Amino acid sequence: MSRPLYLLLVLVFCLTWSSAFPTAKLAISVAPPLMFLGLRFLFAAVLLVGFAFATGRTSNGRRIPWLILMGLGVFNFAFYQGMAWLGMRTMSGGLTTIITSLNPVLVSVLAAPVLGESLGWRKCVGLLLGFVGAVFVVRNRITIGEDMSGIVYVFIGMLSLTIGTLLTKRLSPGLDLFVMVGAQQAGAGLTLLAGAAVMGESFSQFVLGPTLLATTLWFVFVISIASFLLWFFLLRRGSAASASSLHFLMPPLGLLMSWALLGEKLNPLDLLGVIPVALGIWLATTEAVSSKRSTS
Repeated sequence: MSRPLYLLLVLVFCLTWSSAFPTAKLAISVAPPLMFLGLRFLFAAVLLVGFAFATGRTSNGRRIPWLILMGLGVFNFAFYQGMAWLGMRTMSGGLTTIITSLNPVLVSVLAAPVLGESLGWRKCVGLLLGFVGAVFVVRNRITIGEDMSGIVYVFIGMLSLTIGTLLTKRLSPGLDLFVMVGAQQAGAGLTLLAGAAVMGESFSQFVLGPTLLATTLWFVFVISIASFLLWFFLLRRGSAASASSLHFLMPPLGLLMSWALLGEKLNPLDLLGVIPVALGIWLATTEAVSSKRSTS
């Protein structure tokens, strides 16, 4: 794959993934969070797995570890997004973003002993710059007296994505992406619907209307299908650390989209955080590229 095409896919991934932040605020205003997520993942799973069966992607002679993939989905999707959405109900967007931005740091640190990935000075400096830039972007969006239960929810979600990223990279079944992503979302959907039942959520809490329809369509087709397929494609092609470092771009992009879609206030000075974020991602990813070339 050419470098320009790869960078284009990275840009599309970052834009689609970042759009989940403002869209989630709209979704939880018209639907119970866990039930909405569960149904969204199941809809996407039916489409992805159905497409895989219809096009013969499941009959390549390899046994598909459906249960393992569904288990990975619990970490990558169910716990990560379920906990984050529960936390967002009572937390500021700024602190939520900062906690989530710890994911690339933890992935990089743990990828060294778990996956054998290198953790050189360039990557360490890059991760530090990325995290500092993310904090700078959202520093004015942290409120005093943050809800502790919300913090716990978001922190558990961030840890879950970290574990899921490492497990996915380590197990690396090499399956078709439609099968891999669809099976994971099936596991996530079933888990979240079970959690919704425990939390007492019901269909009566849905507010029928254009907002519910628009957010459902966006999350199913743009986030759950397009964005997640791109995420696992990028994760498969690069190291876990370099792929996760792209998440540092989400705070400034999410800020811009919240301004455009929700009319939230935007201080142009906040966007200066893009500079250390971009430099940090460059440092964290170029080391992985150069090390790959030297061993090839």
